[in-house]
Amino acid sequence: MARERRLVFGEVAELYDRARPSFPAALVDDVLVLAGLDAGGCALEVGAGTGKATVLFAARGASVLALEPDPAMAAVAERNCAAYPNVTIERAEFEHWDPPATFSLVYSAQAWHWIAPELRYVRARAALRPGGVLAAFWNRPEWDGCALREELDSVYRRVAPELGAGGGPMHPAPSRPLDLCDQWEREIAPAGGFEQAEVWSYRWVYEYSTEEYLRLLRTHSDHIVLDPAPLVALLEGIGAVLHRHGGSMEVSYVTRLCLARAR
Repeated sequence: MARERRLVFGEVAELYDRARPSFPAALVDDVLVLAGLDAGGCALEVGAGTGKATVLFAARGASVLALEPDPAMAAVAERNCAAYPNVTIERAEFEHWDPPATFSLVYSAQAWHWIAPELRYVRARAALRPGGVLAAFWNRPEWDGCALREELDSVYRRVAPELGAGGGPMHPAPSRPLDLCDQWEREIAPAGGFEQAEVWSYRWVYEYSTEEYLRLLRTHSDHIVLDPAPLVALLEGIGAVLHRHGGSMEVSYVTRLCLARAR
């Protein structure tokens, strides 16, 4: 039976928490200022995962009500946020959750694309007070500058062609489909109740060892749902490429912040 990609992260919750990168501090600071929460206040997080973004907002004084539907992911988030009394983790799906109040900020880190398209903006507007901010953000590798891109893409095409060119963000294919960030203004325009749609970018670099990079790949949904044999072969092939080049790889990231303000 095919597994839904949006539902598989709990299978690797602990690995996800260790391997996935965090988010730029400047992004968190900017979002809090835009929402008027830089001196404290309450935010709603949609799809908290293991709490990577949650702790960043909580550490800056925001009270966060964080929704995470997967029990395994929520359990890790609860552990990571245990030091922050200003965080509440609720195991709930955003699409079927009624906000107890309105918020100045609704934000989602790496998760907004998993929310049902027909409901995500309706539910976000219902949770925001007028003038409140919707902020969705994602870390994306910038493959154009990666020296190993061609070799890595060759491994994918040879070993796991079922992932398809331009699959998930860690697929190094030379042509990529548009993602939600590329279509943000067109998403917001017909949604109703929002204005001032814009996208901000934050660039940064991380150098992965071979082992770190392979762990990272195992947390991405398109890799998780691969059958065991092609997944093992894919990881071995990618590992061989990195070992041939000194056992590490520098990845340039852009974190894209998609913003809109509630009318």
